[in-house]
Amino acid sequence: MRVAVLGAGAIGAYVGASLCRAGVEVHLIARGAHLRAIRESGVRVDSPRGDFEARPNATDDPREVGPVDHLFLGLKANQYAGSGSLVRPLLHDKTTIIAAQNGIPWWYFHGIPGRFAGTRIESVDPGGSVSEVLPVHRAIGCVVYAATEISAPGRIQHLEGTRLSIGEPDGTISGRCREFADAMVAGGLKCPVEPDLRRDIWIKLMGNIAFNPISALTRATMAGICRHADTREVVVRLMRETVAVAESLGVRPGVSIDRRLAGAERTGEHKTSTLQDLEKGKPLELAAILTAVVELAELTGVDVPTMRVVNALANLLGDQPAAAAP
Repeated sequence: MRVAVLGAGAIGAYVGASLCRAGVEVHLIARGAHLRAIRESGVRVDSPRGDFEARPNATDDPREVGPVDHLFLGLKANQYAGSGSLVRPLLHDKTTIIAAQNGIPWWYFHGIPGRFAGTRIESVDPGGSVSEVLPVHRAIGCVVYAATEISAPGRIQHLEGTRLSIGEPDGTISGRCREFADAMVAGGLKCPVEPDLRRDIWIKLMGNIAFNPISALTRATMAGICRHADTREVVVRLMRETVAVAESLGVRPGVSIDRRLAGAERTGEHKTSTLQDLEKGKPLELAAILTAVVELAELTGVDVPTMRVVNALANLLGDQPAAAAP
């Protein structure tokens, strides 16, 4: 089995190193100092579950890799539409694309019956630009529960969790999902194949939709947001509205708001990925996390007043990249 990881950052390199440990032929596509370190010394993973090293192949040119069986996508969702030249050399007729993204995926209404079957969500697939690069028939969904960071070039700090849930958009337990999941498990990760991955998407989204934009707007950590009584109430309202949108689409997240809040508080003084991107002057990945849910609320007629306000403020922030400097 051949696997390419496009976007071999913190999660991508961690997954690639784990698959390499399982004996899979892995190709990491990275750049800069991170790529140079991987080529020289491989990937070093420091983890409370045990440190390990792996020596996957590494390049900045997908043409050197050629077609693979599975493409694990570690890019941000806002990079998908522009990734065509990187993706195309990696595909053969049956290559799957396993996208480890936050928020609502571009394939969300693919493979399911009902009145919204085949609906394109403009926020995450503007003009069909993402579907053109990442055809929906290749898509396998992925929800990441592991937390990692790049502590130095070629070195990954595993913070917590080893679970990456995957699933087919149509809910089947396919052979291609089982093949990838078995390799992940052999590499020391948890990789359940879920018949209803959309439920996992909404459970994780309950936290992302509240903490990611608020952290960027206030520069506060997860615990800081929870400690502030008024902001905590905004989080609760955002979560309630998110659950209402999910239920309007036939999905019941099944996790209480109190439980999601408690989990966020336990992370302590952690900066969300959106806040980290803001401080680095990078584009904010909020279209899939926040704007798409506002679009789905409009589609289903759900009232989301708090979400609309936060989305407007976050969009204004995102339009002012000069303000991102710490």
